[in-house]
Amino acid sequence: MAGKDYYKILGVSRTASDKEIKQAFRKLARKYHPDVNPNNKEAETRFKEISEAHDVLNDKEKRRKYDQFGENWQYADQFTQAGAQGAPFESFDFSGFGGSGAHFRTETGDLGEIFGSLFGRQARRPRPQKGRDIEHPVEITLEEAYAGTSRLLSMEAEDTCPACKGTGITADTPCSQCRGSGFVPQVKKIEVKVPAGVKTGSRVRLAGKGGTGHAGGQPGDLYLAIKVRLHEIFERREDDLHTVVEVPLVSAMLGGEVKVPTPAGRELVLKIPPETQNGRLFKLSGRGMPRLGKTGSGNLIAQIKVVLPTGLKPEEKHLFERLKELRG
Repeated sequence: MAGKDYYKILGVSRTASDKEIKQAFRKLARKYHPDVNPNNKEAETRFKEISEAHDVLNDKEKRRKYDQFGENWQYADQFTQAGAQGAPFESFDFSGFGGSGAHFRTETGDLGEIFGSLFGRQARRPRPQKGRDIEHPVEITLEEAYAGTSRLLSMEAEDTCPACKGTGITADTPCSQCRGSGFVPQVKKIEVKVPAGVKTGSRVRLAGKGGTGHAGGQPGDLYLAIKVRLHEIFERREDDLHTVVEVPLVSAMLGGEVKVPTPAGRELVLKIPPETQNGRLFKLSGRGMPRLGKTGSGNLIAQIKVVLPTGLKPEEKHLFERLKELRG
């Protein structure tokens, strides 16, 4: 009975590049994700298969072992050790190994006997290994980047196998539930906090929130890949925010006050001196974005846009004509 074909599960060739494997996984994950298919056991099973296949083929070392030993790549080191002890596994094709009813022999005897020697009384438990690091994209608004925010993420993850407690071995044989890996795929939800001051390209590290460690190892880390949406009012330049403020012609000429918006939602009052020119910049210190990992904030830069009056009444038009005469 043939084992699982991870390439077939993802719908890619055995020569597929890392990019092709990732693209195929993302496409299938979106289609079969439990959040998209609630209460659909078939979709949930398919999603677990897709996640399992991606976990192996997306890791160069795991993929190399899988290409050589098939579904039982987890035992590659034991196979190599057995070969060094006189069991020539090189002539055996493992690509079809994995069926529950399969029976195999090598040049030196029954494969079950070799497994017995490998996983018997002298078998050593797998060493603890740290879980893999996970990167997850997070898109937020400028206001959320200004104040900080949180997100509830749904992620494909690995959990410690309940049957073998993460050891990969039960009753001195490879665990049948996790096939010796020590973990089982699952979908978990986790609430994460995004600190104030992040920008597009920021990577926020959440220690211990990544993949589950193997054989009692420490969990990996979760990295949030931040993308901040463009804003209609503010343009961000490092930690400074730039905005345009419209000022009536009369206020620009005689002086006055205008309101300046802020990402906090409240407005600030800016005093405009007489004869303020169009395009002039005013700096509001400390009113920009918080400095990520540091104290203080950037500045808010307000650029003046003088708005000319329209629909002049006769008296107003006369005053402008008089002004023209006075200024020669």
